[in-house]
Amino acid sequence: MLIKVPEGQDIEYAGEGALKEILVARDKALLKQFIAARQGDEQVDFHTTLSADAEVELIAWDDPEAAWIYRHSMSHVLAQAVLRLFPDAQLAIGPAIDDGFYYDFDVAAPFTPEDLKNIEKEMKRVVKQNHKFERIDVSREEAGEKIAGAVYKQEILADLEYGQTLSFYQDGEFVDLCRGPHMLGTGQVKHFKLLSVAGAYWRGDESRKMLQRIYGTAFATREALDEHLAMLEEAKKRDHRTVGRQLELFTFDDEVGPGLPLWLPKGAVLIDELEALAKKTETEAGYQRVRTPHICKESMYLRSGHLPYYAESMFPPMEMEGIKYYLKPMNCPHHHKIFAASSRSYRDLPVRLAEYGTCYRYEQSGELFGLMRVRSLQMNDAHIYCSLDQFEEEFLAVCHMYLHYFELFGIENYLMRFSTHAAEGLGKKYVDDPEKWKLTEDMVRGAMEKGGINYEEVADEAAFYGPKIDVEIWSAIGRQFTVATNQVDFAVPGRFGLVYTNAEGVEETPICIHRAPLGTHERFIGFLIEHYAGNFPVWLAPVQAVVLPIAERHADYGAQVQQQLLAAGIRAELDAASETLNKRIRQAQKQKVPYMLIAGDREVEESQVSIRLRSGENLDPQAANDAVAMIAARIADKSAI
Repeated sequence: MLIKVPEGQDIEYAGEGALKEILVARDKALLKQFIAARQGDEQVDFHTTLSADAEVELIAWDDPEAAWIYRHSMSHVLAQAVLRLFPDAQLAIGPAIDDGFYYDFDVAAPFTPEDLKNIEKEMKRVVKQNHKFERIDVSREEAGEKIAGAVYKQEILADLEYGQTLSFYQDGEFVDLCRGPHMLGTGQVKHFKLLSVAGAYWRGDESRKMLQRIYGTAFATREALDEHLAMLEEAKKRDHRTVGRQLELFTFDDEVGPGLPLWLPKGAVLIDELEALAKKTETEAGYQRVRTPHICKESMYLRSGHLPYYAESMFPPMEMEGIKYYLKPMNCPHHHKIFAASSRSYRDLPVRLAEYGTCYRYEQSGELFGLMRVRSLQMNDAHIYCSLDQFEEEFLAVCHMYLHYFELFGIENYLMRFSTHAAEGLGKKYVDDPEKWKLTEDMVRGAMEKGGINYEEVADEAAFYGPKIDVEIWSAIGRQFTVATNQVDFAVPGRFGLVYTNAEGVEETPICIHRAPLGTHERFIGFLIEHYAGNFPVWLAPVQAVVLPIAERHADYGAQVQQQLLAAGIRAELDAASETLNKRIRQAQKQKVPYMLIAGDREVEESQVSIRLRSGENLDPQAANDAVAMIAARIADKSAI
């Protein structure tokens, strides 16, 4: 067999054997340098017995893959500690996740913060004891015996295919049904932290029991853990739900319903500004604006094919006069009808129809999360109807619109994920037309490469009617968001009988590009809140300036300055309250107001204002007219401040 050692001498070994034994025979230090190995697309740990013709590559501790292995191992350490302290707990699942791990437990009472502290202490004991992880391969019958009485594990076992290898991993007294891989022992990772506990329905099903999910994180070094915890602390400060309350942007109300945000006046400003930006950008790009109703008949969603694929994400129908109506979960069928309302020639193409349409999707209660996952969403939606010859140019124009927005909002880290279909899903998950799938996926791939746009290709994540680009962005503190999509639709236009007459006088069906560069107001504003920590660029800030008269005798002059600001189209407030100036400045800074214009005796006498920025920086006093012009210029060029 061949064992590839990154940045080292490869190891050849005659015959078969356990990877650990082979490495120990060569150099025991290898067990400290590497955590596991990669065999093809599969990770294997050092317990694995390799055949004579095997070829593997060792995974170093600083490899991104290593984190998934040791965090999975730490989820076992977590479960082991919980069972020591709560012997009657039932174990569910405990995977590694991005930046951490969790385990779900069925316990008599919810875990308390004090419980979390005690569990973490017990985990440290397990780590100090350095139990070896041992893999035990078993038959299905043996597996059933080992998990007798473990109701959640039994359900997992029942779902596993017959004939596949079943394994348990044991460390000390703890044994868990698991396919691995794992690190060698519980003492290899000492830098971990339990973060929180939350309720989680078993298998995400609201009809199943609510379990207790403990989240944790772990890193190979203390420095990496400290850096991550500092980032989490910063993320708490930037949490869009916390900042949204502080800045009075939006609220939720039980009587209105979960996942249905109410936009307060300051939050509505953000919506208006984003919509104005999109309208200007799209008008310049040749889009036409349309409006469509919030409901439609069942027959339209049956024709489009959405009902069979998305029924679980739609609100239940309303029935009137024997006809079922649905709240619309997407705008595309309505736009198809608008395209079909007029005769179209190749000279009319491309037709670009844009709408800020409100859609409704029934997200599961457990998946609702502030503005990021809601049931009422306002989409920056549009559909482009074009010929095959026009596709590349139109598709790239949409991608460049994304890049324009990224530059405007200071988004430097982004990824375009190109999602393709899987052949086994044809007729079930995807429209059954292999030729069209190949054609359109090649078209998207070619357009991205011609445009020099970096992308990552992912199989089996396409829309049911065609391939798509999902746009993922990272905020200033590294949090990842999927905000937008750019989809190709080769199937649904034909279902609606959409045609145009080509140059030869023959009817053809256009191809459709679905796009939403700003995604939904809800998610994109949630992202912007966290990205800017509420310190919105001046053009976007709900309140752009506040006038602060120092004393009551300066209030009339302050009101005059406010009127000058308002007349220039600047969102300005006057705070002439009786509190001290310092307190009013602190209040304005807490509200993240970009400019504070202060007026006292000297300013009144000389028709000036003193200017303080929300950062705490003071600018030189200047004439009120000049200050208004300066702020207006910053707004016009969309400056950060």
